[in-house]
Amino acid sequence: MKVAFVGKGGSGKTTLSTLFIRHLAARGLPVVAVDADINQHLGVALGLDEARAAKVPALGDRLTEIKEHLRGDNPRISSAAAMVKTTPPGRGSRLLRFRGDDPVHEAGQEVNGVTLLATGPFNDDDLGVACYHSKTGAVELYLNHLVEGPGEYVVVDMTAGADTFASGLFTRFDLMFLVAEPTRKGVSVYRQYTEYARNYDVAIRVVGNKVQIDEDVAYLREHVGGDLLTWIGQSAAVRAFEQGRDGVPLEDANTAALDRLRAEVDARVKDWDEYQRQAVEFHLKNARSWANKATGENLEKQVDPGFRFPVPFAG
Repeated sequence: MKVAFVGKGGSGKTTLSTLFIRHLAARGLPVVAVDADINQHLGVALGLDEARAAKVPALGDRLTEIKEHLRGDNPRISSAAAMVKTTPPGRGSRLLRFRGDDPVHEAGQEVNGVTLLATGPFNDDDLGVACYHSKTGAVELYLNHLVEGPGEYVVVDMTAGADTFASGLFTRFDLMFLVAEPTRKGVSVYRQYTEYARNYDVAIRVVGNKVQIDEDVAYLREHVGGDLLTWIGQSAAVRAFEQGRDGVPLEDANTAALDRLRAEVDARVKDWDEYQRQAVEFHLKNARSWANKATGENLEKQVDPGFRFPVPFAG
């Protein structure tokens, strides 16, 4: 399953995604973690020191190589240059196997049983000439072409705010966990996300964070209703984790909350035909709005109406 953690800046999105990733890995479950945040902190949160985290190869720097691999001998894609972030797979494309032998996973860094991928930071060379969507384009192509099997988890720490909806990337997830504080700002992000996702059958579940008292839970329930899945309460373990200290066990209630997240993910039923249909829909939108002009080609012709994902793959 493909899972995203989203939310406003400062909500604890990276902390909760890290807790969930570690929770899965501690149970021996296979996880690919993707740092798609403009502020790249996931590697350090998972246990890398700053120097090693900074050396994780940036997917954005390998975009041409990734495109060449993915297009394979698909006759509808003329070149890597004509392949954009929304280009869907077709017959002849190379699909990716979870943790497979390919240019995407080869860029990963193994850390405490997790394969970490990173988009790369927004650096000085990008200022004034690029937007962060050029970085996350590699993630969108990865998710478009990845066929994960049962019991395989891809967890993406997304960039903060509504930038998640700036492309079709938000439809690439089986489930989005929206991290929300029990505040007016926290629930306003929920309203914004659900409004954007309304017409695209995107599953959003709210995870409360920084919950201190019963009134905090009541506040979230009042404003997000049945979408409130669970919450993380005050935690000495989380505080220690955020300070870089190990050895403080997570409280039973917070461990149960992480179990609830996993159960919600595992309960999702994958509809691969719908997954491809949404990819095609957003590719056509992008082609017509900017990509045809940018590439000098009619990228609508990249869509292969006869393509079907060869699923399921065994885990």
